[in-house]
Amino acid sequence: MTETQPITVLLVDDQPLLRMGFRLILEGEEDLHIVGEASDGAEAVRLVRDLKPDVVLMDVRMPVLDGIEATRAITASRSCARIIILTTFDVDEYAFAGLQAGASAFLLKDVAPSELVSAVRVVASGDAVVAPRVTQRLLETYVRGAAVPAPSAAPRDALLEDLTPRETEMLGAMAEGLSNAEIAHRYFLSEATVKTHVRRILTKLHLRDRVQAVVYAYETGLVVPSNPDY
Repeated sequence: MTETQPITVLLVDDQPLLRMGFRLILEGEEDLHIVGEASDGAEAVRLVRDLKPDVVLMDVRMPVLDGIEATRAITASRSCARIIILTTFDVDEYAFAGLQAGASAFLLKDVAPSELVSAVRVVASGDAVVAPRVTQRLLETYVRGAAVPAPSAAPRDALLEDLTPRETEMLGAMAEGLSNAEIAHRYFLSEATVKTHVRRILTKLHLRDRVQAVVYAYETGLVVPSNPDY
């Protein structure tokens, strides 16, 4: 019987007490292993390159290089590390900037221990569905504020032409914050079929995960903010 490799995690926060708290929570799980800590974004970029962690817990406000720029640098380096942005409020301009920079999810700093552990596991699996409706609410808030043009006026990304009509429907459903099970129920499909569609969409659009697919759907005008009073 082959032993499963633990999920490796890098902690990035300029406050030692917060790093210690996260370490105590995560190291209490047999399948999670802290491989390093960084106190600023520049150090985080170096450690991601050297240690190749599966998941990075990334604070935003840090000296030398902030968490948003560090996330952008790590994503641009083609690292396989999945980044979770740590924020103070759930609808937060930093969380939005983090998703735009390539983060897979964001969590509140006062997250419950069980939710933190679950989020790290989910993001490490590549599914990256952490509070999808909160992600949608965040995008509704900040994309609306950015005055994104209507779909008819927005230039259509050529990559969208590679999607089948069904895949385009699936992308729209993902942008609504629907889970695989909810998409399967809406379109009378099996969850396995939905997963296959999602995987193909990510491949065709050159996206890291489904959270990035949601960001893409809003930024390209495929989906627009629905309710101004959301």
